[in-house]
Amino acid sequence: MLSTKELFERRARRTRYQLRKRAKGRPRLTVFRSGLHIYAQVVDDGQGKTLAAASSVEKDMRKTLKKGGNKEAAAEIGKLIAERAKKAGITEVIFDRGAYAFHGRVKALADAAREGGLSF
Repeated sequence: MLSTKELFERRARRTRYQLRKRAKGRPRLTVFRSGLHIYAQVVDDGQGKTLAAASSVEKDMRKTLKKGGNKEAAAEIGKLIAERAKKAGITEVIFDRGAYAFHGRVKALADAAREGGLSF
């Protein structure tokens, strides 16, 4: 019997395998969500570097957000990551939802990033 953590990691690996096949050299917009916060970063897997990052833990975000773990916070982080990615010269990414289902906070972040100018 596999543990919950092992099942989570298996789902994430399965998702990333499919992404690698479709990436075509684009950087990856990856999402991590905890119970209290949400994090996003744009990663170049070829170089192994983070190109842009945003999270609800940052000082200025904590001041503006009431809570870090809701859809509103996810939407703000999505806008912020899109702004920072565009500043770094990135307009096209591939969205890595990891093992999370594409709904709720993950979907809110993705929609806000699209509105902010990222295409995926």
